[in-house]
Amino acid sequence: MSVDTDKFIVANISNRHVHLNESDFIELFGEGAKLKSIRDLVQPGQFACRERVTIVGPGGKIDNVRIIGPIRKYTQVEISRTDSYILKFSQPPLVRDSGNLAGSSPVTIIGPKSKVSLKEGCIIAKRHIHFTPQDAERFCIKDKQIVSVRAGIGTDRTVIFEEVLCRVGEKMALECHLDTDEANACGLKNGDKVEIII
Repeated sequence: MSVDTDKFIVANISNRHVHLNESDFIELFGEGAKLKSIRDLVQPGQFACRERVTIVGPGGKIDNVRIIGPIRKYTQVEISRTDSYILKFSQPPLVRDSGNLAGSSPVTIIGPKSKVSLKEGCIIAKRHIHFTPQDAERFCIKDKQIVSVRAGIGTDRTVIFEEVLCRVGEKMALECHLDTDEANACGLKNGDKVEIII
């Protein structure tokens, strides 16, 4: 297959992480606690935090899971399918777009002060691409459009990922997000280029 270099975009790997709402953050870290940024992420206003938590599933746990700031309106735990085996889910969590938590898996989050048990909130994030409106116009993409992405280009592990969700917004930056399982399948590293296939 030929490679269309005009359709190259940067990809980054989304490792397991947690987004917290204000009340859950206070419960886990205590009154007066503040999120401490250690580095900015590509998406405007988002940052990796110094704070970490433990996530607990039906029969297992994972320590040192990073929180991603800022505080959100909802609490959400994002894991990979491999993580779901460590947490011993009988069925892996649903693959969902961020924020679509209805009917998602229960999970417990343990912080330094307390714990929060969620009836729903754990998902495997749907692979996706962020676009500014200008980038979306350049790539002829509409919000919520589904495309494919070719990754691992130039290696012996080239993979085409289908069902990739496109998100378009003024407060976004052009970036493809794949999780650790997807990245490992094609030897992808942070900052590698992938190709959009429409």
